[in-house]
Amino acid sequence: MITFQDISKTYRIGDEKVYALNHANLHIRPGEFVSIIGPSGSGKSTMMNIMGCLDTADEGQYLLDGLPVKDYTERELTRIRSRKIGFIFQNFNLIGNMSAEENVELPLIYQKLPAKDRKSRVQDALEKVGLYDRQKHKPSQLSGGQQQRIAIARAMASEPSLYLADEPTGNLDSATGYQIMQLFHELHDRGNTIVLITHDESVAAQADRSIRMKDGHAKEVTV
Repeated sequence: MITFQDISKTYRIGDEKVYALNHANLHIRPGEFVSIIGPSGSGKSTMMNIMGCLDTADEGQYLLDGLPVKDYTERELTRIRSRKIGFIFQNFNLIGNMSAEENVELPLIYQKLPAKDRKSRVQDALEKVGLYDRQKHKPSQLSGGQQQRIAIARAMASEPSLYLADEPTGNLDSATGYQIMQLFHELHDRGNTIVLITHDESVAAQADRSIRMKDGHAKEVTV
């Protein structure tokens, strides 16, 4: 599903060239649950942005479903981002003046799904994360764990096959983080591919396998 071949991404800080990714290589098969672990600044988020077609590499080749991403048209990439990939972020990225159900429904409106289909998907997603009874609540009326579950429901509603999660438990206490990880295990059990970015060793250990990032390099963790 996902193959990085000598992927590099650089930034300029003054006259200095800094590698966010430095000839990184990895392969993730369909249906895998993979964690990418490393400290802040190791290249984890840059890797996720390239995986999610939110950014492009400066060097190397990214293959998605066996095809080089550079060969996809912008229209095809837009469709991939909206329908194939479910994004889940540390800060939830919910819209404050919208209710939980409206936040979950929003990507489906962009996809131009009929209202009846949107309602069914939103209800199903909220039920799966256990928050159907909070559908009218706005983010400010929800706890951090509830907001993250709404963010997961929003990703689920598009029925993607690939979930990219960037520090999804980073702002949560350990008990709430455990609940969120249980949701990811359930998504994985349904056959979805999960790529989870984290700095937490205990979270990373829950995946089928882990890839460690350091100074822009990717290395398989052996147990």
